[in-house]
Amino acid sequence: MNLDRRNFLRAAVPAAATASSLFAASAWHPLLAQTAPVAAPTPEAPYTDITVALNGDSPPITNEQHIAELVRLMAKGAYADNYLKGGAVTEFERKMAALLGKEDAAFFPTGTLANNIAVRLLCGERRNLLVQHEAHLYWDEGQGPSILSGLNMIPVAPGKANPPIEEIAAVLDLAAKTAYYPTRIGAISIESPVRRQNGACVPYAEAAKITALARSRNIGTHLDGSRLFLLSGTPNFQVKSYCALFDTVFVSIYKFLGAPFGAILAGKNDLIAQAKELRHTFGGLIDHGWMAALPALAACDGFEARFTQARAASEQLLNGLQAAGGFTVQRVENGSNINFVQVSALRAAGLPERLAKADIRTLPLNNGAMKLWFNESILRQPADRILAAFVGRA
Repeated sequence: MNLDRRNFLRAAVPAAATASSLFAASAWHPLLAQTAPVAAPTPEAPYTDITVALNGDSPPITNEQHIAELVRLMAKGAYADNYLKGGAVTEFERKMAALLGKEDAAFFPTGTLANNIAVRLLCGERRNLLVQHEAHLYWDEGQGPSILSGLNMIPVAPGKANPPIEEIAAVLDLAAKTAYYPTRIGAISIESPVRRQNGACVPYAEAAKITALARSRNIGTHLDGSRLFLLSGTPNFQVKSYCALFDTVFVSIYKFLGAPFGAILAGKNDLIAQAKELRHTFGGLIDHGWMAALPALAACDGFEARFTQARAASEQLLNGLQAAGGFTVQRVENGSNINFVQVSALRAAGLPERLAKADIRTLPLNNGAMKLWFNESILRQPADRILAAFVGRA
């Protein structure tokens, strides 16, 4: 279980179970009591220090482990904030601004809020926003830009992570030639990596073309870099260089930095000052954020180097699987940390048991294919041991 704001809710399960007993079916109608009980799901084995979890963006952590880590970090010194000012929150904002190469940064309780406020500010009165058709902002954020800020989202490049510059230019040209009054584009939002495209990214060279075109037309640019740091270790990728292309950058902190919730929005001083005001307006000025900022602050130091090591280990595993036979590796083009492996029937026999015995977690096979996420947990065991668990007998 990766600790995030969704899994945090699981802490309420014992209480829910107690409450449910008060409303047992037999207490309400005798016929309902005759219904065959539903079998409880098989409980997942507890996580250990050597658990390799290839089923998410971050190493697994339980609620209990998270609390223990908070207690350890709290003992190191002052950490408390007051309405997101001071303590670990302010320190983390400064740290992330430096890592992203921006003047300032603001902590947000959710990435959805950070994304929405960023594009609202960049668009201003030019209330048209260009987005990738497959973007999280377009599909998964409740139409926030439209409902909350009156922005018209114009999707481009359906089915693609990387929108071709020609397609974006064509849309901008068409908008400028609208009859009577031009459609004024206020901002372009680019998500990279793209969740709905299995973590495929917009390569630096393509992002540079898109942002240069936007600047030439006085159009703002926003990077939804929720999983940006998961590109660490890919050829020619540098966080600061990539972020320098964009006016604003959002990064999630619960997906891979060990926080239970939260996000960072970075940009120029004046824009981040406005973003903090709107954070309050939209209900995001929570009483305390230190419990998210503190573990993320500890995890961000050295993350790029650690993830680069994890990437090297994942490549060693994938190359080993391909060489062993019975495994066909299918890499995502311009990918980040997700790959697919087609598994032969012979190799699939006993695979779940071998992985469980080796304390390796994956998603189940789906029509002979396994989707593998790589994260820092792959460093918990030697690469040859992980490979042996997958390969089993020839």
